[in-house]
Amino acid sequence: MEVWIPITIAAAFCQNVRTALQKHMSKSLSTGGATYIRFLYALPFAYIYVFGLHEYGNFPFYAPNWTFGGYVVVGGLAQILATAFLVKLFSLRNFAVGTTYSKTETVQAAFIGLILLGDTLTLPAILAIIVSFMGIILISVSGSKITLKEVVLGWTGKPALYGLASGGLFGICAVCYRGAGLSLGGEGAVMQAATSIVWVLTFQATAMTAYILVKERAQFMLSLHAWRMAVLVGLFSMLGSIGWFTAMTIQNAAYVRAVGQIELIFTFSISYFVFRERTTLFEALGVFLIAIGILFLVLPW
Repeated sequence: MEVWIPITIAAAFCQNVRTALQKHMSKSLSTGGATYIRFLYALPFAYIYVFGLHEYGNFPFYAPNWTFGGYVVVGGLAQILATAFLVKLFSLRNFAVGTTYSKTETVQAAFIGLILLGDTLTLPAILAIIVSFMGIILISVSGSKITLKEVVLGWTGKPALYGLASGGLFGICAVCYRGAGLSLGGEGAVMQAATSIVWVLTFQATAMTAYILVKERAQFMLSLHAWRMAVLVGLFSMLGSIGWFTAMTIQNAAYVRAVGQIELIFTFSISYFVFRERTTLFEALGVFLIAIGILFLVLPW
């Protein structure tokens, strides 16, 4: 098994934990505040990680260049805007349609990676992405008030446009993070990815701090008072970032994001085995298709 696969799976698991913690904190913080702590509290861990790699792993520091800086700014801003569009979906009537379209991230990342970095996909990878996306559509339809017809024909509605914008921006940030690591040169991917994480989080934390102080000043103090839980959010956010950035520096971003969809399998497994919640036929079939798509990617061809 190629090393980027277990790294991606670990990243997806950490992201799952981080999301659960953020949802818990949303009871006391606004959407902006809950998003802010993700960047603010992850930043110290990022610096500790980089200096630890240098001091104890003998990894050399990398000097940023203009290409690297461009990828960092575009990718970091794209991630913030993608999250904003995703949050906006929840205020719309048919947000489930938009959320489904936001999952086109993997497909869009494949095209963006081809244009920006020259990354190509094999035929099994293309089939894997298509099969996984079909699974996501089935999960999105199940348990909601929308129909499969609405999802298929709803391309021109506002929810779909927000969802496509979100997915596209997430695709851009994934490809830019891969480009940032590759632009540093050198061998391996560990320190390149770590350097990208530090600079991206520094940019995002700075941008979000400016936004919070101008638009939601009360959330700044609330985010500081909630430091105990926020530290855990920052830790798991950082662990997830280490996995995502490292995997995407090694492998095509579309491949990594496709395997990362295993997060949905984690979610439904916990729901079924831990909380004993019932799973619909559509949900079970959707999870099965995602699993098949991931197997298409990870098996040697």
